[in-house]
Amino acid sequence: MENHKLSISKINKLFKDKELKPSELYDEVFERAASTESIIHGHLTLFQEENIQKALESNTRYEKGEHLGPLDGIPIAIKDNINISGHVTSCSSKMLANYVSPYDATVITKLKKEGVLFTGKTNLDEFAMGSSTENSAFGPTKNPWDPSRVPGGSSGGSAAVVSAGSAIASLGSDTGGSIRQPASFCGVVGFKPTYGTVSRYGLIAFASSLDQIGPITNNVEDAKLIFNSISGHDPKDATSLIATKTEQPNLNKAKIGIIKELMEDGISEDAKEEVYKVAKLMEAEGHEIVEVSLPLTKMSISIYYLIAPAECSANLSRFDGVRYGARVSGNTSSEMMELTRAEGFGPEVKKRILLGTYALSAGYYDAYYGQALKARAMMKKEFTDIYKQVDYVISPTTPSDPFKFGEKSDNQLEMYMSDLCTIPANLVGMPAISIPTGLSSQGLPLSVQIMSPANTDNTLLDFSQTLQSLVSFIDKPILNRTEK
Repeated sequence: MENHKLSISKINKLFKDKELKPSELYDEVFERAASTESIIHGHLTLFQEENIQKALESNTRYEKGEHLGPLDGIPIAIKDNINISGHVTSCSSKMLANYVSPYDATVITKLKKEGVLFTGKTNLDEFAMGSSTENSAFGPTKNPWDPSRVPGGSSGGSAAVVSAGSAIASLGSDTGGSIRQPASFCGVVGFKPTYGTVSRYGLIAFASSLDQIGPITNNVEDAKLIFNSISGHDPKDATSLIATKTEQPNLNKAKIGIIKELMEDGISEDAKEEVYKVAKLMEAEGHEIVEVSLPLTKMSISIYYLIAPAECSANLSRFDGVRYGARVSGNTSSEMMELTRAEGFGPEVKKRILLGTYALSAGYYDAYYGQALKARAMMKKEFTDIYKQVDYVISPTTPSDPFKFGEKSDNQLEMYMSDLCTIPANLVGMPAISIPTGLSSQGLPLSVQIMSPANTDNTLLDFSQTLQSLVSFIDKPILNRTEK
C-alpha cells in the first residue's frame, strides 16, 4: 500500500487504529528516498538515524492513546533556508555551507511540539533566488515527472520530495511564487498564506516584505492542517499579524473572476485550457464565473524585480566574512569581505544584489525603488477593488508546463516570466494556492491558482478542497508509475 500518498488524516487514523506504526511509515518514506534521491536529488541532508528513536517514541504515544495531535509521527521535509537547531542551514550556498543553526525557527518549534519527524533539509535555488533549482551550489534537483526537466524553484527540492513520496509533506518559502510554481511543476499542492500569518522568525531572509513560509502537500486537506499548525502571532517576528475578524468570501454560490491579463500573451494554450476546464466544473456546481481585469498584474515582474533585489541587497549584506558563514582571507578587511562575497555567492545572487544596490543608490532610489513601492500600493488597491466584485480570482499557476534544464538559462527575462502569475499574490500579501488539475499535451502537470483577500486563508483552503474533489487529479510522476 502507498501509505506515503495517503492524506495525513487517513494516516493518523491508521496510527490510532494500530494498523500502521509511525516507525513503519518512517521506514517506508526512507525506502522511497533510497530509490528516488539518486535520481532527483531533492534532499540535501537526510535525518534518518536521529529520528529512529523519535519514531519509536511516537509509536509508544499512539499505543497509549497519548499522541500529540494529527501530525505526530508524520515525516515532513524542510527547505534548507529554515533553521533547525543543530543542523546546517546552507540556503544551498557556499556562503553558509558549514553554518550550523543554534536555534529553531518558530515553525520548527511548533512542529516539534506536535511530534513531527523531519526527513531532512531540501534543496533550493541559492538563497531562494530562482525559478528552477538550477542555481543551487550543490547541484540541481530534478523533476520526478521527467528528470530532464526542472522541478521549479526556489522550493524545488521541497516540491520534488513530496511528489516522489520521500516525504509526506514539506515546508517551503514563497517570495514570488517559490512554493506554488514548483508545486505546479511537480503535480502537488502548494499554499502561500497571507503575509504575516506564519512567523518568519528563523527563515533566512531574501526579501522581508515578500517572504512567507507555507506547506507543499499531496492534497488541500493536508495543506490546511499544516497551515493551522504553523500559523499564529509570534512576538519574535515584527511583521507577524495579530488575528482579526475579516469578512470571508462565499463558499457556496461564489463569484469567481478569471484574470484577463493572465490569460493573454505568454501563457500557453495548455495552461489556459486548464483554467477554462476548472471554470466549467465550478459553473456546473452553481458558482458564477466572470472575467476581471487587473491591468497592473502585467507590471508585476517589473515591480517585483526592483523591490525584491533591493531587500535582498540589504538582507545579504550581513554575509561579510566577519560574523558568520564563509570567510576568505585577505590582506585588509575590505579585501577579505570582497573575496568572501565573490567566492561565497553564486552568479544569480550576485546579480540580484547588484541590481538591488543600484536601485537603492543615491540618485536612483526615487526613480526606481520608490516608484516600485508606489506601483505596489496601486496594485494592492486594484485587488481590493476587485474583491468587492468577486469572492476569488483564478489564473494559471505557471505560464507553461515544466521546462527543460538549460532551456531558459540564457534568457533571464524568460526565466523571470515563469513567475508572472504567482508574483501578484506576494506583492499584495494575499493567500494563494496552486492545485494540480491535469496534464499538458506533453504529459506533464499543470495547475490552477486561486487567490482570495488577505486573512481569508482557511476559507480559501475550504473552497480549494471542493475544487480539488471536482478535478480529481490522480496522475502519478514517472518515478511512481511502476507501483500498483
